[in-house]
Amino acid sequence: MIELFDDEENDRGQVGIGTLIVFIAMVLVAAIAAGVLINTAGFLQSSAEESGEQSSAQVTNRLQVVNAVGEDIVDDSGFEVTTVNITVKKAPGADNVDLETTTAQWVSSDGTFNVVSEPASGTGGTSGDATFAISTFQDDDNSIGNSDVLNDPSDRATMTFRTDSHNNGNTVVSTVNADLTEGSTATVKLNTQAGGETTATLVVPESLSGKSAVSL
Repeated sequence: MIELFDDEENDRGQVGIGTLIVFIAMVLVAAIAAGVLINTAGFLQSSAEESGEQSSAQVTNRLQVVNAVGEDIVDDSGFEVTTVNITVKKAPGADNVDLETTTAQWVSSDGTFNVVSEPASGTGGTSGDATFAISTFQDDDNSIGNSDVLNDPSDRATMTFRTDSHNNGNTVVSTVNADLTEGSTATVKLNTQAGGETTATLVVPESLSGKSAVSL
């Protein structure tokens, strides 16, 4: 009869160099994987924050139209407005808005025209179909006069668009090749550098006879 018994005192654990290498490799792989996960999480968080800021800027960093006035009314085979002055301010909650980097899109029955700001020097800037001029309507710290920037809720600036060369004088503004005759309409889309868009609809009165300026 064979008697089976355990000799606990003689049991030994064996650790070879191969086992040690495998253990170290597992630790290294785990550390590298953890580093990759942390870097990826940080990158995704930064991307999400940047996307959120850009999306928020597109909503808040825009202009608000205060009023629009048509002037320099001429009789050229029918009365028409040849100058449009749009007074704007920065929208509630918006950061500083740079009018020089703001673009406009003029849409009417005559077509679509991309309009950019004309530098104060009048030497031309970003290419476009026409240009608009920027002037100060209300500005306590001269931010508009110095840099064309609306930096306060009380700031008001006037964007001047020309639709005809009549009485253009010495202004540096180039004209939009469109007519604003009696009863006509046009749409001006203002787009700030952040991507915020504001749409102004210009409606010319049915009669311009005897008027020097009209509200659009």
